[in-house]
Formats: sequence, structure tokens, C-alpha cells
Amino acid sequence: MAAKEDVVEILDRTLSLKGRAAAFRDSTPLLGAIPELDSMAVVTLLTALEERFDFTVADDEIDGSVFATLGSLVTFVESKIAR
Repeated sequence: MAAKEDVVEILDRTLSLKGRAAAFRDSTPLLGAIPELDSMAVVTLLTALEERFDFTVADDEIDGSVFATLGSLVTFVESKIAR
């Protein structure tokens, strides 16, 4: 659960959502649904997640499905933490 809270906080800060991310649920769509989440924001978001959780993301690990919903992003982060 702590990972999800951190992911939400990082999303909110990185995308300058001004608290809107607090209302996100696992099913909340991200990529294509949040205008602030463009290609440059994805890179910034990944960097912030890598720094916060101390993992590295390889290019071949990322595709649109990772950013489909908040739940899919949290699942990805949790899988990286568990390694």
C-alpha cells in the first residue's frame, strides 16, 4: 500500500496536478486520459520513480500498458521493488 501512496504523490508532483491525483483509483486511466502525461512527462515520471524506489527501468520494460491505469503503474513499480 505504501508504494501506491508514493506513486500517487509522485504522479501529482511530477505532473503538477495540484492534488487531483489523490482522487485516483486503481482503474483511473492515465496515458491518453491525463493531458499532462505526455512523452516528456513519462520520462520525468520514470526518473522520479527510479530515484524514489531505487530501481532501474530498461527501455524494453516499458510500453503503453504500464501507464494504462494507476493500478497498472503501481503493479509495475511493485514488481520492480520485489526484485
